[in-house]
Amino acid sequence: MQKQKLPNATAVLILGIFSILTCCCYGVLGLILGIVALVLAKKDLALYAQNPELYSDYSNLNTGKILAIIGIVLSAIYLVWNIYLFSSVGAEGLEEMQREMLDKLQNR
Repeated sequence: MQKQKLPNATAVLILGIFSILTCCCYGVLGLILGIVALVLAKKDLALYAQNPELYSDYSNLNTGKILAIIGIVLSAIYLVWNIYLFSSVGAEGLEEMQREMLDKLQNR
């Protein structure tokens, strides 16, 4: 009998990679992608647990799940950092910090 691929293993892997890559988008996009990847991974893990000999793509699923967890953690840290920074400094303070950094880079 020929082994089948898990239905969402590739999608979980891609979403896990993109959750890490987009964690710096204020933390929100990476968090969403990571959560979606974990939900899809949970469905496929349940499917794999029923008949492990039928499926061949478990390593991609496991790697995607690990990447999604890493992406969620990084996104959550970055989101909390942005909330803290915005609440302590405010919008005007952030703009002033950006202007100061640009002036320093331009004067080099």
